[in-house]
Amino acid sequence: MDKLIEIDGKQVGFRATALTPRLYRHWLSRDIMVDMNRLQKAMDKAQGEQLSVVDLEIFENLAWVMARQYDNSIPGTPEEWLDSFDTFLIYDILPEILDLWGRNQRTTVTSKKK
Repeated sequence: MDKLIEIDGKQVGFRATALTPRLYRHWLSRDIMVDMNRLQKAMDKAQGEQLSVVDLEIFENLAWVMARQYDNSIPGTPEEWLDSFDTFLIYDILPEILDLWGRNQRTTVTSKKK
């Protein structure tokens, strides 16, 4: 599943598929499910407050993996990729990333159990 999001005046593509958790684990040596749960809880709790430095880093890493999965010409580290932008509000982009991940996680199969 792909999504284009405008960041710093540029259209940036993001992709979330069954490969995303594997790439996240391979490139960052972290578990995407644990990090996504933490990030979602942090966003739900924030309500106008700032996210912690750890949560911001999780967001940056997640966004980089999804952007690099969409376009493999994206720089090879989150730091290099982030340096290609002047500035952006993560609070505008994070809900879009969480939405993309959530839509990717939905199943299209109906349960046969009754």
